Amino acid sequence: MKKVLLIIQLNLLLVLGSSFKINEVKNYHLTVKVNELRNSKGVVQFALYNTEDSFPDEHYKKYYRKLTAKIANGTSTVTFENLPVGRYAVNVLHDENEDGKIEKGIILPKEGIGFSNFQSLKITNRPTFNKTAFNFSHNSEMEVKIIYM
Repeated sequence: MKKVLLIIQLNLLLVLGSSFKINEVKNYHLTVKVNELRNSKGVVQFALYNTEDSFPDEHYKKYYRKLTAKIANGTSTVTFENLPVGRYAVNVLHDENEDGKIEKGIILPKEGIGFSNFQSLKITNRPTFNKTAFNFSHNSEMEVKIIYM
C-alpha cells in the first residue's frame, strides 16, 4: 500500500510540475552593420545602450556593451551576443584616429557617427534615447547609416 501511495504522489508531482512554466531567460543576438564608410582608416566603434539616462554618451562611458570592428571595403559589422529582451539604442562611431571618442571641430563631429533610427543630424534633431531606441525581442539585424558632417 505504501508503494502505491508513493507512486501516486510521484505521478501527481510530475503532472503538477509539468503544468508550471519555468521562467527561462532567453538571450538573443543583434547584428549591426554600417556601409558606405568614407575610408578604411581606423576602426568602427559600436555602442549599445539600454537605459534612458545613458544616452547620448559623447565620451562613451555609459554604454551597456561596446564592440570595435575593423573596416573592409567600406563596411563594418559586429554582433552583440546574449542580449536579453529589452529596449536598446545603438551609437556608431567611425573612429578614424582610433582614440575611442568623437573627434570634433568647433561644434560638429569630424568623424562619422550614426544612431539607430536616424538618417540625418541637425541642431534641431539631436539624438536621444527615446528617438533612437527600439524594442528587441528576437535575433535581429540592423543597418545604421553613418553621417559625416
